[in-house]
Amino acid sequence: MTLESPYWWDAQSRAAPPAAALPESGSRADVAVVGAGYTGLAAARVLARSGARVVVLERERIGWGASSRNGGQVLTGLKVDPVTLASRLGEARLGELFAVSIEAIATLEAVVADEGIACDYARTGHAQAAARPSHFEAFKAEQALLARACGHRVELVPRERQRSEIGSDAYHGVMVDERSGAISPARYVDGLAAAARRAGAVLTEGAGVDRIDRDGRGWRLRIEGGATIEAAQVLLATNGYADASAGWLRRRVVPIGSYAIATEPLGPDLARAVLPTGRMAFDSRQFLRYFRLTPDRRLLFGGRAVFAAPTPDTTRRSAEVLARDLRAVFPELSDVHVDYAWSGTVGFTRDQLPHAGTSVDGLHYAAGYCGHGVAMATYLGGLMARRMLGETIAHPLIDRAWPAIPLYDGRPWFLPLVGAFYRLKDWID
Repeated sequence: MTLESPYWWDAQSRAAPPAAALPESGSRADVAVVGAGYTGLAAARVLARSGARVVVLERERIGWGASSRNGGQVLTGLKVDPVTLASRLGEARLGELFAVSIEAIATLEAVVADEGIACDYARTGHAQAAARPSHFEAFKAEQALLARACGHRVELVPRERQRSEIGSDAYHGVMVDERSGAISPARYVDGLAAAARRAGAVLTEGAGVDRIDRDGRGWRLRIEGGATIEAAQVLLATNGYADASAGWLRRRVVPIGSYAIATEPLGPDLARAVLPTGRMAFDSRQFLRYFRLTPDRRLLFGGRAVFAAPTPDTTRRSAEVLARDLRAVFPELSDVHVDYAWSGTVGFTRDQLPHAGTSVDGLHYAAGYCGHGVAMATYLGGLMARRMLGETIAHPLIDRAWPAIPLYDGRPWFLPLVGAFYRLKDWID
């Protein structure tokens, strides 16, 4: 039987700290953080370590959203590929933004080491597989651009040797980047929560914020049920789960469903045949597929199988699509059982770049990681905390112009059209 719940929740021991009771109604904090994922917890840790009184308000459970549901790929770069980014912003800005992605990974590694978080982190590198011969040719241009503009080396592995990286004939060569990593995301978010709590932050669950109002020079946050919290500053850390209480952010972040399955554990020889180097892997399609081995040798296989909001129905339909795709890529796994299927929400922006800063009405935010959030959310959460503590920070991802998406109120009515467009692009390619 396939369990329709995240593999990471069920299959590994977790050490989430117990949530605190909601502070008494009318209590005051220096900072209220809305959302207990990577962004909010990383910010709370930095703020509390500096002596700020911090309360983290989470509608569900700590780490309930994408922070415990993702594939655990800690990747260099951003969602937009380097060639496109250079054509849009120039090579100098590409180099600056790529360096930010490397700094984000280094920040995550430092947090894991400093806090002793047991989350199976390893520098595995990643392998991107060319879905078409033309995509491998494009990899050559990307390799030269990364070397020239970013001082970053990647290796190209042609199709005749690609089984040294990915045990499949479905692709047309591979690009390998040694700097990326792997993590067990639920264990990491639990460890980050424990670190924030040790620093003195108050972490709550079942504390959905349904209204945020100005209160003099500060803010009053109303919790579902009627309780209120007063705070001098507020950080919106809801990303793709923003609701009406964070209307400014909600009009700028598009929640897109992401889906994944995990097989039964593979034998050692079969696991080595599928991914000989144990790297994180994904392909070059618009409707990309990503895959990796878990610590207990399951193959986790995910992607944007259905462009629709996650529901039990779309999760089941997506699991069928992903299982079919998995067996197309790895025919030797045709008889392997799929044990888990789950979904989550990824926060996308119109320019497919992360954004952080302060809104015109004074709310702080960091969001829009577009599937590259494990390290970037940790990094930007920490940067925004430092800014809220009074540090002056000039940064290419902070306070960039971020207009609302036209005709969008937080309900992504256009996703089926976007999905059809990307399917057409894959077909044309």
